[in-house]
Amino acid sequence: MEEIAELLKESREESGIELAEVSKDLDVDETTLINIEEGKIGSFKDIFALKEIIANYAKYLGLDEDKILDEFNEYLFEYTSKIPIKAIEKTIELNTKEVNENEVASPYTLDKPKNFKGLYIATYILVLLLVILAIFWSVNQITVDKTSAYVVSYRR
Repeated sequence: MEEIAELLKESREESGIELAEVSKDLDVDETTLINIEEGKIGSFKDIFALKEIIANYAKYLGLDEDKILDEFNEYLFEYTSKIPIKAIEKTIELNTKEVNENEVASPYTLDKPKNFKGLYIATYILVLLLVILAIFWSVNQITVDKTSAYVVSYRR
């Protein structure tokens, strides 16, 4: 990247063009151009946007943009190939989930809970107990001295 940065800076200076003029003509922030000329690739979040700016800058200076982009791609390949394979595999493992072949997974849907059997059983038992208690209470309400009351009478 340093070679590309030096080439761009030297070509601009040899042409007698100021950074402000390049910034205005390419509609690119002057700070961005300074970072490119200094080889500070870490200050860019989007590599594709950076590649486009470098290509436009090289074309603006009359340089072979394809050759410069090839050098830039080589630099990126060398830079990214130094990342250990285990780190890449770990990141992939953390970012992927096992998906059942019959299930459709989408990042916009919530995962379905796996096991509701225990909750269903507990709910059924609770409802059954409440029904038994209601029956027992109603029978108790109409029973007087261990005999069932069929007629309710009032004394005057």
